[in-house]
Amino acid sequence: MRKILIIEDETAIADLERDYLELSGFGVQIENSGDKGLVRALQEEFDLIILDLMLPGLDGFEICRKIREKKNLPIIMVSAKKDDIDKIRGLGLGADDYMTKPFSPSELVARVKAHLARYERLVNSNVQENDIVEVRGIKIDKTARRVWIDGEEKNFTTKEFDLLTFLAQNPNHVFTKEELFKEIWDMESIGDIATVTVHIKKIREKIEKQSSKPQYIETIWGVGYRFKM
Repeated sequence: MRKILIIEDETAIADLERDYLELSGFGVQIENSGDKGLVRALQEEFDLIILDLMLPGLDGFEICRKIREKKNLPIIMVSAKKDDIDKIRGLGLGADDYMTKPFSPSELVARVKAHLARYERLVNSNVQENDIVEVRGIKIDKTARRVWIDGEEKNFTTKEFDLLTFLAQNPNHVFTKEELFKEIWDMESIGDIATVTVHIKKIREKIEKQSSKPQYIETIWGVGYRFKM
């Protein structure tokens, strides 16, 4: 459930806003003074704040400024003051919206939903999950190019990492040395394909408990290598 904090000194207005928001499925908390409202806004986790401009103690401008120093959640500022200068100042301090009293509670709910949806899209667009490959105790982070074996991080050279990742992403497929050489070194297999054997040996030393009895990269004699699931 999305949590909303209303900082509003007019009890009747705060209660009306809460009723409409709760009917729309939100969890709502109310504070009637600026000081207490700021404390809760900073110490607790809310998804959106509805902030009155004229409050006992701290005014809405100061509260907005202090919240913005710590948090980036949506703030809707409400006030009976209709002057453009107040709107400009409120938005300039970081408020996401400015509503002038009196307003329809239904409009407030619509704006709350719109700002929450916009904020969620913005947050999700900035979050990039790392591309992870996990196979039987091996964790390969393709994005960070890091490898863990049974929880212990191991260092791999660029080609070792590329070769291990390619094999792990294509389990149970037998690749010839020529195919691996072409895939990882990006050239036709007219070079020294013995480098594949050398790199397989180094990888096994890092991922296998006994490199002489590999549990991951299996040698298929006369053909090539296979990564076992």
